[in-house]
Amino acid sequence: MRDYEIMTIHRPDLAETEIDSKVSEIESFLADSGGSVTKRDLWGKRRFAYEIDHLSEGFYSVLTFQAQPETVETLERRLTLADEVLRHKIVRLEE
Repeated sequence: MRDYEIMTIHRPDLAETEIDSKVSEIESFLADSGGSVTKRDLWGKRRFAYEIDHLSEGFYSVLTFQAQPETVETLERRLTLADEVLRHKIVRLEE
């Protein structure tokens, strides 16, 4: 297993409870795939430096987790297709 960090930006029109459930979905996907979340950090609503899809703010969340590379590829595909996620970035952490 490798260590990763993912940052997601969710749409600002979602309620905070919906954001929490979307982040929990990511966590449960990782757990079901044999990975584990080591740290969860919800930053809340932040203003963008520039507009993304005609929006000027979004909900940020950061997860640190351990998973297999195949799991990360599947997660990347799922987040790309998710309408509620404006942007996401997965980074492999140094060992």
